[in-house]
Amino acid sequence: MNGMAKTNKRHFGGGDTAWEEEKLGDYTNSEVRLVEVQEHLCSDVDRGQQQCYRLAEEWEHKLEDWWFKHQKTSENLYKWMCIENIKHCCPENTYGPECKPCIGYPDNVCSNNGKCKGSGTRKGNGDCSCDNGYSGPKCEMCAKSYYEAYRDDEKLLCSKCHISCEHSCSVAGPIGCHDCKAGWFKDQQRGCLDVNECLNQNSCKTNEFCINKEGSYTCLACDRACESCHGDGPDMCEKCAQGYILKDHICVAGGNEKQNSLDWNRYFTYLGLCIATCIIFQKNTVIASVIGLSVAIYVSVSEYMLSTMHSQSHLGQEEISTLLEVDS
Repeated sequence: MNGMAKTNKRHFGGGDTAWEEEKLGDYTNSEVRLVEVQEHLCSDVDRGQQQCYRLAEEWEHKLEDWWFKHQKTSENLYKWMCIENIKHCCPENTYGPECKPCIGYPDNVCSNNGKCKGSGTRKGNGDCSCDNGYSGPKCEMCAKSYYEAYRDDEKLLCSKCHISCEHSCSVAGPIGCHDCKAGWFKDQQRGCLDVNECLNQNSCKTNEFCINKEGSYTCLACDRACESCHGDGPDMCEKCAQGYILKDHICVAGGNEKQNSLDWNRYFTYLGLCIATCIIFQKNTVIASVIGLSVAIYVSVSEYMLSTMHSQSHLGQEEISTLLEVDS
């Protein structure tokens, strides 16, 4: 039929159309046009092209019979060939080897809320395959978790229950639920309401904070500055993590414990150098004097550098705190 549509306005190709029709006949029902149609019969088929060629060859004699003998009396090629002669198909809304009518045939098949199994084919059992939200042998009822939004003698409209409803409802919204899902509780006036699981302090781990959702909740990790928190960010800490101190309601890097550890290591190093100098002094006073002077210079330079670094670090912490105060 597509090939016929594409060649509908063509002719034999000569310049004198009247002469062509007188000598060659009408192009519309000519063998030339049939050949042109058959040449491109399966060229537009993307999937199953080989099957298309096989079927075209198998039923070529039927196609030619219709073209030359029945085209004028049976214009619907699909009906003449596929339904009446090859008997591979059935009329719409009929099914099976005998093309029986589907449930509700012809105008109310499956209550217009589903499809007839095998409709238009010689297969199927004619049962209704209901659309989403409908159920019953004729798709005449609302499915589980749906309610009747509208019904008359010809039409049924089913709508989905509210997310808080367990299985069934009578009207729209949480007020229409017969029972509530887990994560919701029943209120006599307003229906199913969300349970705030975050009110339970044991909902999340110590280093996490809780976010309530409809019917559920989720836990998110605290900021690394927090050991425990009630929200995201260093300003939401309930207790600062190790290495952080609370300043202006914000946990910032402190590092006091690390500094104390460094102090003890430094003092032990100095003590070791002094003991080594005293031992050498007993054997060689000159070498001991040189080493002692070197140790004194090393200690002085080290203390000076550590003092400078500590001052710069303290200044940096003050700048960070000032910036955080400005941001907040």
